[in-house]
Amino acid sequence: MKWHLLFPFTGSLLYIAAALFLKRAQQLGGGVLRTTFVANVAIALVFAALWLMGGKSQPPSLLWQPILVAVLFVAGQVFSILALSLGDVSVATPVLGAKTIFVAWFTTLLLATSLPWQLWCAAGLSFSAIVLLNRAPRSTTTEASHHHSRKLGKTLLFSLLAAGSYALFDVLVQKWSPAWGTGRFLPIMFAFSAAMSCVFLPFIREPWRDVPRAAWPSLAAGAFFMALQSFAFVSGVAMFGDATSMNVVYSARGIWSVAAVWLIGHWFSNTEAQLGGSVLRWRLAGAALMTSAIVLVVTRQ
Repeated sequence: MKWHLLFPFTGSLLYIAAALFLKRAQQLGGGVLRTTFVANVAIALVFAALWLMGGKSQPPSLLWQPILVAVLFVAGQVFSILALSLGDVSVATPVLGAKTIFVAWFTTLLLATSLPWQLWCAAGLSFSAIVLLNRAPRSTTTEASHHHSRKLGKTLLFSLLAAGSYALFDVLVQKWSPAWGTGRFLPIMFAFSAAMSCVFLPFIREPWRDVPRAAWPSLAAGAFFMALQSFAFVSGVAMFGDATSMNVVYSARGIWSVAAVWLIGHWFSNTEAQLGGSVLRWRLAGAALMTSAIVLVVTRQ
């Protein structure tokens, strides 16, 4: 039994709670940039606890490593929150599962090795999954269908950009954190990500006091669960490596997301279940295909 896989499994469950709360915060006027800033500060505070684990001293000339990884993390945060705010949780989250395929590709490219057939098959399965996730409700008008397609297109684009950013983030954490030690690389890197998020402050149009009072509980809860799921997953990758296997387990959030919006989405005023059982079944099939693609990548020889 690979007990370290409990880290990504726990992270996959926590991510769904974070996604539902953050989606609700956007609906109530939380704002994408404000949400990203709050989430990144919360994550930095949680990872600061790892400083007690200690680490290895590195020359200042190597600070570019945690800075580069921080840039990738912030980019992933922005793209994922945009995907959640513009589209549906049951679409964005399964597509984010493509991160595992990106991890395999980036790892292969960095090692300058050829791509095996399993990766190409996985890419085909992923494309098929996206087609299923893109199905519109049958009863919509032509205008509503076009609007639905545009919204899904943006959701897929931002989800894939987030998946790519997070994938390179995972690969570089696994590559560079051992030399620094988990108790140094991650706290320093997430401190940089929080500092970078301050760049968003001048672009937040509405004053903080104008944020609807109803949005704050969802925003705070979403940031809290986002910090916990990041801690569970990223610390596991840094301590144990095995990024590809961990991403396979973590990709189960695609299935959890479809089940969550179907069963408890109404608790968060989420209306995705109203799309009808047919649409959600197609999305569940898409999530299952995405998961199959990821498993194929991991089980390759």
